[in-house]
Amino acid sequence: MAKISGNEVLRESGGNRLFSLYDINRLEPRDKEGIYRSLLPPRLREMMAQRGGAVEIIAPHGLRFLRMSARMQPADRDPVFFLELCDTQHGQMELSFCLIADPSAPRFDVDLDHEGRDNLFATLGRNLAEEQRAMAAGLFPNQTRRGLRMFGEFLPLLERFTDRLGMQLIVAEPLSYDNAIRYERYGFDYVVGKRLMQEIDAGFAPGGVLFERLDGSTPFRRRGMERSVLGRSWAIHDGILDEPWDGVRIYKTVGVHAGVDTFPTRRG
Repeated sequence: MAKISGNEVLRESGGNRLFSLYDINRLEPRDKEGIYRSLLPPRLREMMAQRGGAVEIIAPHGLRFLRMSARMQPADRDPVFFLELCDTQHGQMELSFCLIADPSAPRFDVDLDHEGRDNLFATLGRNLAEEQRAMAAGLFPNQTRRGLRMFGEFLPLLERFTDRLGMQLIVAEPLSYDNAIRYERYGFDYVVGKRLMQEIDAGFAPGGVLFERLDGSTPFRRRGMERSVLGRSWAIHDGILDEPWDGVRIYKTVGVHAGVDTFPTRRG
């Protein structure tokens, strides 16, 4: 039974109930694509319809995996919407990756090295010049274009979809500090990493170890950056912590806001 009021369990055309991405991926392409397209926010679908947008869905038969990419126009370099989901053997929905970006906004090549190759989220080297430009424009680490501010429209769709499959938990792994804070705002709690987040907040407080490291030694470590999610996230991306950002795991119970806030004094 679905937990969210007014939500119905998900069934295939023959009436059999669907419990997982594995079940959906066994359906005929038209049926499974119709189900997965329901994860696109209506406002985004309207924008794409006006501009001849295109959606690509990769959902292989026999796997518990979905990759959906949508472009505002088929020839666009970057997707406006990119989603990766999988489900676990424990009946949880894993939100592996979600990007909703404005393809008309200026692009910052923070994802490329100096020879134009993918740097895998800066793990293979950073493009410092582009990172400085992106930070000055108000973008977060690894963000190539400004967002469309639609995650708040997408998440309820994912919750309802997860609920219709009979699952109760959405799990994820934030790729950066700002991702973690953003997920908190939408009701996620921590499986692993809450103590780290609290230590980071304490460290950026005046007199804290991270506060003292904001010494101007790089453009990403200027005094004052401790006051915002943007500033903190760039400092952490710059390696201000004793260890690389890694291992934070979060979850959301469908229909429940956890009320976690590990940066209560933030100013944006």
